[in-house]
Amino acid sequence: MSEVGSAAPRAHRAAKRRVISGKRYLEHKKFIHRINRRLKAKNEPRAKGRYPVGKTKVKEEVTKKRFPRSFTTQQGKSKLRLRKTKCFSDHKRRIRPGFVPGTVLILLAGPHKGKRVVFLKALRSGLLLVTGPFKYNGVPLRRINQRYAIATQTRIDLSGIEIPKRVTDEYFKRVDLKEDRRSVDKLLTDEVKKYSVSEERKEDQKVVDSQVSAAMKKHPDSKLLHAYLRSLFSLGKRDYPHRMIF
Repeated sequence: MSEVGSAAPRAHRAAKRRVISGKRYLEHKKFIHRINRRLKAKNEPRAKGRYPVGKTKVKEEVTKKRFPRSFTTQQGKSKLRLRKTKCFSDHKRRIRPGFVPGTVLILLAGPHKGKRVVFLKALRSGLLLVTGPFKYNGVPLRRINQRYAIATQTRIDLSGIEIPKRVTDEYFKRVDLKEDRRSVDKLLTDEVKKYSVSEERKEDQKVVDSQVSAAMKKHPDSKLLHAYLRSLFSLGKRDYPHRMIF
């Protein structure tokens, strides 16, 4: 009777263990400790084993790992980096072959859309430096994206022009007009700072525009060129841009 009585609780425990979910059973610390103790009690050295490693398949000593004390059952999604990413400053700048210094461009977006401007040079960021000149169409020295410009066949010879060295991407950096209004005096004042063109920008505009205007006078169709830069580009009835030659 003693043997039957001792066997019944064992069967009951085994049945109960099968009912419990595998996750709860595996996460139990005692179970993990028992597995590690069995690995340690083996006669063969637990820490080392000889397995074929690498392309040569030479048998080397590789350490065996114990069962971990804690095991994560659910892992979050991880992003796979399928390609190496480069910083924006390391990107290659590809300027379209139609954009040559001295080319007249048509702007397609922005406050000056529809106007014709003169392309001066490509900056380090890949943006195009253009000017109106200002007295013809009111376009100052500014940067534009080549996606929003159409290159025409009209070109001006700007071989002898010199652009100031300070006209770079940092030159066009937006001025922060926000003030720290934590003090009481600044909170009570209603004055709001407005952007005003600096003297150095006005000076650079005059220097560049004077050189571009001098180059325009040397053009064989100089009179037509002045009117061409003053006019706006527009599409009329039955004007198809994909059929046009600019």
